[in-house]
Amino acid sequence: MTLTYDDIAEQQADIVRLLLHHIHTPLPDGWFIRGVLPSPPPAAEVRVVTGPQRTSVPDDLMVWEIPLRTIDAPEELLGPNDVLGIVRALNTGTQIFSSSRVDTVMGMILIHVNPEQVAPVGPGECDNAFTILRTLTYPWTEEQPDPRLRGFLPQGPDRMRLYVDHEEDTEVVGADVRPSGALTALLAALPSLIEERERMVRGEIDDPHCSRLIDLVDW
Repeated sequence: MTLTYDDIAEQQADIVRLLLHHIHTPLPDGWFIRGVLPSPPPAAEVRVVTGPQRTSVPDDLMVWEIPLRTIDAPEELLGPNDVLGIVRALNTGTQIFSSSRVDTVMGMILIHVNPEQVAPVGPGECDNAFTILRTLTYPWTEEQPDPRLRGFLPQGPDRMRLYVDHEEDTEVVGADVRPSGALTALLAALPSLIEERERMVRGEIDDPHCSRLIDLVDW
């Protein structure tokens, strides 16, 4: 089977759904998942942001760029649990990386991860308990909402960037929202709002994870 970018986009969205749990549940080193970023196409990767629970300051955050293909199975993609196991391992103890694997993105340190050199850490008791409860309350389904959440990243106090795509179009749109705002109305209107070109942020966008950016903070 030849993988397409549609397959990669679908896998990125599935990974986001699983990793949301760790916004509130710490990783082994006490850090939390602070965001998930869809790697720019056509890369078969996902970028997972970790850091202290209550920070959105770029200097305090680490981005782990994880390839979804492996050498052993290049026509298959790592699943959400595979990615979570790698993230757990990367946040266990001290990690040392060569300078060739260290970069920056949006003011955050970016580490290019080689999954072949990481021994994944399996789920703990709390993770398994969460799986039971989540499955009984929110059964897993392949059908995702429209727009589909491809990633997220806090941008500061009461500000979050959502990364979504829309109606089988894998072009990622960034949408800056205010979590304390009128969430019910915003979420209901989001499919149409991300299509309104007048809301689009003009000029150069310092974010390689979306092709355009919509400002909904004051909506």
